[in-house]
Amino acid sequence: MSIVVSAPRERVFDYLQDIANHPQFTDHYLVDWHLTRIDSVGRGAGARFRVKAPRNRFSWGDVTLTEVDRPYRIVEVGRTGKENRIRTLGVYDLAPAPAGSTRVRFTLETIPATLSDRLMEGLGARAWTRRKNERAMRRLRTILEQDGGGDAAGRRVTVAGG
Repeated sequence: MSIVVSAPRERVFDYLQDIANHPQFTDHYLVDWHLTRIDSVGRGAGARFRVKAPRNRFSWGDVTLTEVDRPYRIVEVGRTGKENRIRTLGVYDLAPAPAGSTRVRFTLETIPATLSDRLMEGLGARAWTRRKNERAMRRLRTILEQDGGGDAAGRRVTVAGG
């Protein structure tokens, strides 16, 4: 999925590379965020959160930024599901768009570990996640276009959720 944000690519990149900002546009389905280290910016920054999915008994997940290539690409890897056995790979690709705007493309890949994980994904989890991520991208655009990701965008997550 992709969106066009009326903001310079460097500003969009700076906002996304700070994982403490991510709850501002994903808190409709990812809640109870906690940073995994004090520095929330750049490679190695990470967070743990709870996924508000229907019929989800194993709701905790985590992500860590593993590739931060300014101002083009941010890659996050993580785990979720029962015993954290489902691996995830999320990629933000940023490209210039007309009139000084930025095209943000987000892709999410999950790697289920067991047959039951694959069945759950096929029975609606994949579509549910796609819908939630589409909404998150629209919210991201709104935040960056209205406030640039400043204080009005919402509260930032901290270590231990404080």
